[in-house]
Order: sequence, then C-alpha cells, then structure tokens
Amino acid sequence: MQLLLFKSKCIHVFLFSFIGAHTLGKRMTSLMSPALCHNVQRNACVMPYVPFHVEPRNIVGDDPQERVSAEAAILNSRVHYYSRLTASSDRLLSPPNHVIPRQEEIYIYSPLGTAFKVTGSDPSSKNPSIITIFAIWNTMMGTSILSIPWGIKQAGFTLGILILIFTGLLMLYCCYIVLKSPKAINMDTSDWEFPDVCSFYFGKFGKWSSLFFSMVSLIGAMVVYWVLMSNFLYNTGQFIYNYAHNVNGSDSEFGTNGSVICPYPTTEPGGNSTISTLYISGNDTSDGSSFEHWWSKTNTIPLYLIVLLLPLLCFRSAAFFARFTFLGTISVVYLIVLVTIKAVHLGFHLEFHWFDTARLYVPEFRLLFPQFTGVLTLAFFIHNCIVTLMKNNKHQENNVRDLSVAYLLVGLTYLYVGVLIFAAFPSPPLSKDCIEPNFLDNFPTSDVLVFVARAFLLFQMITVYPLLGYLVRVQMMGQIFGNHYPSFLHVLVLNILIVGAGVLMAKFYPNIGSIIRFSGATCGLALVFVFPALIHMISLRRQGLLRWPSAIFHSFLILLGMANLLAQFFM
Repeated sequence: MQLLLFKSKCIHVFLFSFIGAHTLGKRMTSLMSPALCHNVQRNACVMPYVPFHVEPRNIVGDDPQERVSAEAAILNSRVHYYSRLTASSDRLLSPPNHVIPRQEEIYIYSPLGTAFKVTGSDPSSKNPSIITIFAIWNTMMGTSILSIPWGIKQAGFTLGILILIFTGLLMLYCCYIVLKSPKAINMDTSDWEFPDVCSFYFGKFGKWSSLFFSMVSLIGAMVVYWVLMSNFLYNTGQFIYNYAHNVNGSDSEFGTNGSVICPYPTTEPGGNSTISTLYISGNDTSDGSSFEHWWSKTNTIPLYLIVLLLPLLCFRSAAFFARFTFLGTISVVYLIVLVTIKAVHLGFHLEFHWFDTARLYVPEFRLLFPQFTGVLTLAFFIHNCIVTLMKNNKHQENNVRDLSVAYLLVGLTYLYVGVLIFAAFPSPPLSKDCIEPNFLDNFPTSDVLVFVARAFLLFQMITVYPLLGYLVRVQMMGQIFGNHYPSFLHVLVLNILIVGAGVLMAKFYPNIGSIIRFSGATCGLALVFVFPALIHMISLRRQGLLRWPSAIFHSFLILLGMANLLAQFFM
C-alpha cells in the first residue's frame, strides 16, 4: 500500500493514502499553492487545524530515501477508516484546499518504509528557457532545410533573402497568436491544444478541419520522407557498389573536378535550358548491368522500403523510435558543417543581374517566388504543437521571448545553409538553375562527406517515419473510432494508404520541393493564417477591444494564406 506524505516548510506533515485521497478529484491535480500557515512567528507555524497531523519525528533525515515510523503506519489505518465512512462521490471528508500539498512537497512511501520524492510535474523539473528554445529549433528543423537553396534560386537571391525574413516574421506572429489563444477563454484550458481552441470557437467544423489540415502536414511530411529515403538509399547503395567494384562514379558525371554536378539542367523554367551535355540521370545505365536494373532510384528502391517500413508502422507503440529523436539535432549540425566545408572549398560565385537575365545566373527578382513561400510555410510550421512545447517551459512569463529567439535561430540556420549553397554553387561552368530541390543531389555519389550525410539522414528518417505514422494514426483513429488502435486491420489499411502515397510520389514525381510547397501552403492556410487570425479577431470582439486597424491587418493575413495556396497551382 503506497502512501503520500506531505512535509511542509514548517516541518508539519500531512499524510494520506491513495485510497483515502480518491475524493480529492481534480483538487489534487491542481495542487493549490496558497500558504498553509496562517501565522508565522519566529520560524514557527501555528496551524489552527490540520487533519491527520503527524509529528516531525516520524520522518528521519532529508535523504532521497527516508524511513516511516510506526505512527505513520497507524495513521495509514486511520485514513483507511475515514475512506470507508463515505462513498467516493461524497466530498464531505475531502481535505480542504489549504491543506492540499504542493507538488514539490509530496512523497511516495512504499510498504518497505522507503520514501521517494515526486518529481513528475515538479516545477523544478520543467525546462529552462535554453532547453525550450532548442526544443523548438529541433522540432522545426526538418527536411525543408534541404530545399532552402532551391527556394532561394526560384525566388532570386535578393528577393529570396527578403522573403525568408518576411515569412519568418509573419509565421512568428501567427504562432504567437496560437500560443496565447487558450488564455482568452474563460475556463480551464491547461490541457488544451490548438485544435481544442478551434473546436471551442468553430464547433465541429473547427475540430474536423483542424484535424484534416494537421493530416495534410503529417502525411505530406511522410511522403517527402519516402522520396528522400529512396534517394538516400539509392545513393548509399551506389556508393558501396562503386567502392566494392573500384568504380569511379565521378568519371561519368559532369562537374567541377567531380565536386559538384548538374543532374537535371533542363529544368530551368521558361524553356531556357543549359547545355545538354550536362545531363545525368540517376537511373540511366550505360552497360545494362543487373545491378543498375535492380537498383533503380524510382523503379525498385521505393518498393524495397515497403518491406522495412510497413511492419514498423504497425507497431502499437512508438516509444522505441522516440529514443532516436536526438539524431535530428546531430543531422542538422552535420549538414551545417558539411555546407561550411563545401563553401570554403568551392568559394563564392555571385553576379548580380537586377534587370537582365544571364545564361549561368538567375535574376535577383523572379516571378516564381511563391514556390519559396510555400516551402517556408512548412519550414517555419510548428503551430499545431507550440502550445504543448511551451507548457514545459519553466518560466511561463518568458514564453514570447523564448519563442522569438527560437524563430530567430531557425531563420538564421535557413539563411546560413541557403545563402552558402547558392553562393558557392560554381557558376561558371554550371548554371545556378542546376540547384536541386534536394541540394545533396548536386554532389556526386562518390563524395565521402555527402555519403556520410545521406547514410545518417537515411537512418534518422527510418526511425522518425514510424513516429509520424503513429501521430497520424492516433489523431485519425482517435477522432473517428475513439480508439488509437481499433484493430490490426484498421491500422494496416491506413498504413497501406500512407505508404502507397509515398511509393507513387517517389516513382512518378520525386520532387520534394513541389511536395513541400503544396503541403506547406495547404496546411498553412488553415493552421497558420485563417484559424489564428479569426480566433484573434473573435476574441478581441468579445472583449470589446477589436479595432479597424487590427481587423484589416488580420483579414489581410487570411488573404495572404489564400493567395499563397492558389499561387502554387500557377507555378
């Protein structure tokens, strides 16, 4: 029989059992914080009445494991006696609020007489600001970082930098609205998420629409993961094959001393393609060997991944894969180091053409910039989980500051990678339009540093992919069936649909830049622009604080989100 023991600063002790505390209800979880001592004189507490009072001599020492005396055991029997005097629904004998222990003063006692301090939701166990900031940074960093150089190329170097800064500030403000939205509701919202806020303001429509757009972001990320895993697995296998058979892969790839390649030079919009001799296809074979036939980036590799990943998606729990989330931070740090080394090795190759188009350079301002805004909407997207992340912040008064610093770090990381890759891309002899949606594709298979990056990212994505599938299953199955795992058949059908979408995209349209921009613009329309802006305006109106400038600005945000999505279909 486990016991809870409360030891106040006045060295008084309040003891009650789990059985006797069942009448506390939510009062126990709230852990009232008012002072328990009514009068304090000369470091002594005068308590007019404390139920089940235990003298301090019943606790020995302040060690992590303390002993319980015989009197505490007698008190346990007394608590059991009182717990049997009334039904669980009768709150007559429930302790008053002023004697409910604070979280940091609760101990759990075992029948063996050892005591353990409860630290589960202890305020001291919450994260300091630095941990919260890097948790947001780590959560926001994803596959979008691989497409930032491509996005800058699509928008133009100067316009791309301006758009990245502007979009980051806009996403930060919308995230701030999401963060403070539960506080404007006059009820207990301590365990609410943003979909709960949407459901409160818009009813079932808000609930199901927020679920739909959350699914768009998650499934879009899983599709991008499948395309990238196919890419990384193909290049990793190609590197191992070439090394084992002493094949120099750079001999068949055009580049600058084998360091940079231009796989698909004909992708320049407007039909102004570069020299056709630069063309290299990852699936073309010159000797028709059986290895090239069975090891194809689009024909076979996406199917091989099914054997590995489909069983992992059917796991009932994702706890095992959650242990590898730290790999995300390591992979991003390695990418930053890799980009720095490549930039130092290649040097900068920039020419500014403001109004004219050059053969090997792109203009500073291009009409394709909405492609970059779509990518950035997903790159800065954390709005559906920011409330949860900030709940663990130790100093809640610093939430806005910590969120702003986290967005600053994310923006600087994107700027660093995007600007260095774009500036260091060797032009001439190659065109800036050769920069791929996955900038690692611009490096040959034989590059050892890039091989390490691909292999590491492949392992990280294999561990993260089941986590994303678990989130999709929990949200979708929980809302539809009221059970996160209704049956193996239900879960299998859902996983087959998700995997099938990834396989089809990896085979017929393996362009992660377009997948990211469409999924980012779609989920961003609702969860970044429309819902936060509407909720903010409704909340201000109910308080009588809505003014015309605020209404016009937040209506403009909604129009921006709609324009961002519509523009993706015309690029």
